[in-house]
Amino acid sequence: MTDFINLTMLVCAAIGSMALGVLAAYGIFKVGFALMRPRPAAAPVAVKPQPEAAL
Repeated sequence: MTDFINLTMLVCAAIGSMALGVLAAYGIFKVGFALMRPRPAAAPVAVKPQPEAAL
């Protein structure tokens, strides 16, 4: 009976550690992609159109 309880605890610990690793990786990637996301400019820069000269 003790061996079965030890095996059950070992399996639960292995599954729990894998789940924690997956959640940690998800969080790291989520933060990384949020930091890489392009942000809109604070104020749009007005660009004056310049006429083109015909050659």
